[in-house]
Amino acid sequence: MRAARLIKLVLLLQSRPSMTAAELAAELEVSERTVTRDALALSEAGVPVYADRGRAGGYRLVGGYRTRLTGLARGEAEALFLSGLPGALRDMGLDDAASAARLKVTAALLPSLRDAPASAAQRFLLDAPGWYQEPETPELLPAVAEAVWDDRMLVARYRRGDREAERDLAPYGLVLKAGVWYLCARSGTAFRTYRMDRFTAVSLTGEHFVRDEAFDLPAFWAERAAEFARSILRAEVVVRLSDAGARRLPYVTDRAAAEEALAAGTRDAEGRLTATLPVESEEVALSQLLALGPDAEVLSPASLRERFAEAARGLAALYG
Repeated sequence: MRAARLIKLVLLLQSRPSMTAAELAAELEVSERTVTRDALALSEAGVPVYADRGRAGGYRLVGGYRTRLTGLARGEAEALFLSGLPGALRDMGLDDAASAARLKVTAALLPSLRDAPASAAQRFLLDAPGWYQEPETPELLPAVAEAVWDDRMLVARYRRGDREAERDLAPYGLVLKAGVWYLCARSGTAFRTYRMDRFTAVSLTGEHFVRDEAFDLPAFWAERAAEFARSILRAEVVVRLSDAGARRLPYVTDRAAAEEALAAGTRDAEGRLTATLPVESEEVALSQLLALGPDAEVLSPASLRERFAEAARGLAALYG
C-alpha cells in the first residue's frame, strides 16, 4: 500500500513543477504529516525530492529526475488521452487503474506536451447513453470485467423470458452500446451475446480459457448488431413519399432498411416515390411513419392504412 503511494507521489511531482504538502495530501488521500514522512523516505532512497520552506513552499524533484516519452508528437499525445471512456472504466471497476496509467504517461511526457490531457479533455467528450435515458450500471459488471481481463471462465445465471438459465461462459469482451452493457462470450463452441442487465448471478471459476486468436471483437459485434437489426424487421409496408418524406425516412426508422427501400423504389408521374419498407411491426411502423406527417402515405397493408386514417381523423377532430 505504501509502496504504491510512494510511486504515485513521485509521478505527481514529475507531472508538475512543484506541489504543496496540502495538494499532495489531497491527491494521495493522506495527512500532510504522512506526505512529509513519505518525501523523507524517498529522499533517503535516492529520489531527489526537494522541500522548499515557507508559505509559498512545496515539494519538487530536482536534477531532471524523470523518464520522458520523447517519441510522442502532440497529436499522438492528445489522441492517447482520448482512448479511454471514463464512465465505462468506472463501471468496470477500472477507474483507479486508468487514473494511475494516465498519471504515469503524463509524468513521462516532455514539458511541452504536459497540457495534452487537458487539451484533449476540453475538446472531445463521448456521451455513450442515448437521450432521455438514465443509464444503470449492472451490479455484476466489475466481476465480469475481471473475468474478461484475466481470461477466466465464469458461471452465469441470467433471465430468459420468465425463467432463468445457467451457462458456463468464456467471456471474450464487453461492449457498451447506447448506455447498455453486453457480454460477448463463448458458450461451448458457439459465440453469443448477452445483456448484462439480465444477469442475476455470476461466479468466477479458477479455470482459465485459451482465447481464440482469430476472434475479433469489433467485427463480431458489427456482424451481430447487423443480424439483430435485420431479424426484428419481420413485416413490410408500402409507402408513398414526397421528396421531403424520402429525405427524412432514414431518420425515423431503421437507416439501412430505409436506404435500401429508397434505392429500390419507383417514382410516379407526380414525382412521389413508392417504396416497400421492412418494419418491425404495424405498431412500430405507425409510430415511426406518423412522424413524417403528410409527406408519407401508407398504401398497404390495408389494416395499417386504416390505422393512419383513424389517426388523421383524430388529429382533424382535435385541431379542427
